[in-house]
Amino acid sequence: MRTDQINVVLVIAVSSWLLAQVIKTILHAITTKEFRAERLTGAGGMPSAHSACVCSTAMATCRVCGICSVEFALAMILAIVVMYDAMGVRRAAGLHAREINRLRRVVNDLDEEYMDKFDDGVDDFVDRNSEETKDLKEYLGHTPLEVLCGALLGILVAMAMPIVVV
Repeated sequence: MRTDQINVVLVIAVSSWLLAQVIKTILHAITTKEFRAERLTGAGGMPSAHSACVCSTAMATCRVCGICSVEFALAMILAIVVMYDAMGVRRAAGLHAREINRLRRVVNDLDEEYMDKFDDGVDDFVDRNSEETKDLKEYLGHTPLEVLCGALLGILVAMAMPIVVV
């Protein structure tokens, strides 16, 4: 193996993922008027970094190996599965997390409202700072528009970056 070679497909994939995460963080900061560093690595949001990564991988693989190659076929299948999962299972899990968090807040409000009617031992039974009572992550999946924008971003990055195979 030569040490002067770089894996251009990997460089393009990581670049598109990183660009999508930065765009996602900026858009989140603009819409919510607060910066959250978690958005730089977190899942969910606009655009889909997962879609950008797998689409740029597929497009770069096509450019390096050819449209009829096994490598491109595998990259395309991976991209389809990842994007389908982002819009389906992971999105549903995020929606479920949102509802569970909402129900937990309602129960906590009821607990506080009626706390004076119960024994002080309730506080010993329920540890509100435990891992079990923390909110679930709601940013897990993507809307079809977020996936589409991520896919287009990934394709654009793969087409814009030069393919240099040493």
